[in-house]
Amino acid sequence: MQNSDNKRRDFVKIGAGTLFFGSLIGAGVYFTPKLNAKQTLLRPPGALDEKEFLSTCIKCGQCVQVCPYHTLSLLDITSGNSIGTPYVDSRARGCYLCDLLPCVLACPSGSLNHDITTAEQVQMGVAMLKNPSKCLALLGKNVSLEDIGELLTHSNKNEREQKVLDDLKEYAGKPCTICADLCPYPAKDKAIAMVSDNKGNFYPEVRSECVGCGVCEELCPVKDEAAIVIIPRVKYEEIYS
Repeated sequence: MQNSDNKRRDFVKIGAGTLFFGSLIGAGVYFTPKLNAKQTLLRPPGALDEKEFLSTCIKCGQCVQVCPYHTLSLLDITSGNSIGTPYVDSRARGCYLCDLLPCVLACPSGSLNHDITTAEQVQMGVAMLKNPSKCLALLGKNVSLEDIGELLTHSNKNEREQKVLDDLKEYAGKPCTICADLCPYPAKDKAIAMVSDNKGNFYPEVRSECVGCGVCEELCPVKDEAAIVIIPRVKYEEIYS
């Protein structure tokens, strides 16, 4: 039976024929050739490896309580031995990599590694442009109010959350660069940037310092499943090899 590390590397290859827009563009392809085939939970910043995380998390909910963006939730009774542990639903709300990472500081058991103190040290997963045929940038479509209407219903309980929504509104009627512009990583252009292919189409290129925070997936204005998604619990090299 595979160990947990091998399971995280159990990917299903995606052939070039499953995508669109013709030929690939060298190193700056729209997509990764690998995609995790199994559901893996996106955990808070600093989370230990899954097995160790589950064995040390005391399910106190302190990380959930201190998150200023209401990013974290606790798994319910349908989640087996993961019940009561924190996770991130990045389509609903990504992690904004807060200063001092209050969720990590609040963890009394060390399930969230206290040695992780900055955004640059976080490794939650990696973003990938899974659905390029939906990407507004690649389609050359401007963002409409209808596109972001549902996103504007996301939590606005405090100034930080309201600022996210205010920033999002600024993209109405403009080309979509939301995922790159609103990335919370300190040096965001090292994590994601808009680049053009050899046909002049712009698309988000995920870069090596992406930490898988999920904000790009949350704020993607595409309906239902986002164009860009997070693959949890993997490193950049495992996806973009």
